[in-house]
Amino acid sequence: MGAKIAVLAGSIRKGSFNGRLAALGAERLRAHGADVTEIDLRDYDLPIYCQDTEAEAFPAAALALKDVLRAQHGLLVATPEHNGSISSLLKNAIDWASRPTDGETAVALSAYRGKVAAIMSASIGPFGGLRALIQLRQTLGTVQLLLLPEQVAVPFADRAFDADGRLVEPLPATLLDQMAQRLVRTAEALRG
Repeated sequence: MGAKIAVLAGSIRKGSFNGRLAALGAERLRAHGADVTEIDLRDYDLPIYCQDTEAEAFPAAALALKDVLRAQHGLLVATPEHNGSISSLLKNAIDWASRPTDGETAVALSAYRGKVAAIMSASIGPFGGLRALIQLRQTLGTVQLLLLPEQVAVPFADRAFDADGRLVEPLPATLLDQMAQRLVRTAEALRG
């Protein structure tokens, strides 16, 4: 069995460009031998993170998401760019999965520590979500994920995909495939 890699998009909008990009990423990961878990954040009814909520009763959906991430060797994340940063939906999910459970210390970060991640974005703007990728790289590094230096930014996303959901331009498609291959190899190496 190949490395276990979760794929998620920081958007739940129907027809989301980052949802399409995440689906392509999952396909490429499978082609390189990964055991892929596709995470749809619609399936997790996460309240906005609040320490009071956490103290009263850790949300079952947050624990379920954390458990899925804990079982992985790597993570591939596609983020939209919202006002120069990642979506609040994605940040909230990252925050909840970072919280200690089951007697863990505050720095356990069991959903993330010792794992590898790759990041990508699709945006209707000319920079392909680069500002969001900078923020996502910082956030995921803070929760102790090892991030690949490669990233994929797809500009003009409203015309970047064909009717079948494939990338029209060969360059981002090639970069996505190379990044997926590196992610699988690195996750395999880290799992020992």
